Amino acid sequence: MRLIEPGTKTEFEGYYALRWRVLRSPWGGAPGSERDPTDDDSLHLMLIDDGDQPLAVGRLHFNSTEEAHIRFLAVEEHCRGRGLGRRLMAALEERASAQGARRVVLDARENAVSFYLRLGYVDEGPVGVRFGNIPHRRMIKTLPDT
Repeated sequence: MRLIEPGTKTEFEGYYALRWRVLRSPWGGAPGSERDPTDDDSLHLMLIDDGDQPLAVGRLHFNSTEEAHIRFLAVEEHCRGRGLGRRLMAALEERASAQGARRVVLDARENAVSFYLRLGYVDEGPVGVRFGNIPHRRMIKTLPDT
């Protein structure tokens, strides 16, 4: 298994396909709903298997010079529970810190809050319902000084 930044058309196709399959399709989201206007200005990472198939993906965007925002973290269902999400989060946080971020924010689906709490995030409270019926909570983590 390798961690890469997608760079080719094929890599990005696999990256976005996994985002859609895990994060939008189960709630009826149309293909394309897994993208947003800040994708072009973001850092994208993915874990791939030996056959170059994406297993986990995530995105890092900066809200300001000190605040990074992680979005679109997705792990293939058959790969969950193997530490891929934790590994990807560590890599995204490391990149954020290296670029000067002092904190990371994200909006977690309620069923993922315990995952982020185990990674050192603090639950700041509800931020609303998305996709019609999925409550989200704002999570914040202060990054260690480097």
